[in-house]
Amino acid sequence: MYETYIFDIDGTLTDTEAAALRSLQKMMKVRFNQNIPLDELAFVLGIPGVVALPGLGIMELEPENGPCSTYMQDYRRAIHVFDGIQKLLSTLQERSLTSGVVTSKSYQKFRTGFGSFGLNPNLPHIVCADDTKLHKPNPEPLLKFLQISGARAESSIYIGDTRCDYECARNAGIDFGLALWSCKQPHLIPAKYTFEHPQDVLAFVKSRSFN
Repeated sequence: MYETYIFDIDGTLTDTEAAALRSLQKMMKVRFNQNIPLDELAFVLGIPGVVALPGLGIMELEPENGPCSTYMQDYRRAIHVFDGIQKLLSTLQERSLTSGVVTSKSYQKFRTGFGSFGLNPNLPHIVCADDTKLHKPNPEPLLKFLQISGARAESSIYIGDTRCDYECARNAGIDFGLALWSCKQPHLIPAKYTFEHPQDVLAFVKSRSFN
């Protein structure tokens, strides 16, 4: 039985794919005077900015200025919560199960970009990039979550959509569930569990809860 459910945000709780690609496209135009079709930028999905940007020949930008942050605010209306997430999070709360997020977002971007969706009351424990010196796939963010929440690694599961999320969970000794609803390379991620839709996570919670 899992007592703690920890979530990534982008690609897991919220659909940011369109906004991420369009923000990257705009950055390439504004900062580098390159007009790149969206389909030629799709390779960046599911990989860290530090890997994605060199793939475009960009070496001087820090990861914080990568495709998912530079002009993301311009496309904020394209971001939405995946169907079934609200019900999943409220069910976790109803069953008195611990929940929260571990994200690579800064706290400011978490607050401005995620807070408007109204999910925060169902996610009492938050670890942002500001909270640790090292970041995913290093285990430090998940270990920080265990520290602030009082949760135990052996009764926790981290749910995300990238190999980086998987490696963070593996390195922290936490089981991993793969969010297939936005994962781009599932064959490269040996997750303990795979979920086609958020509703499948809800069914998983109910099957492993005594309440």
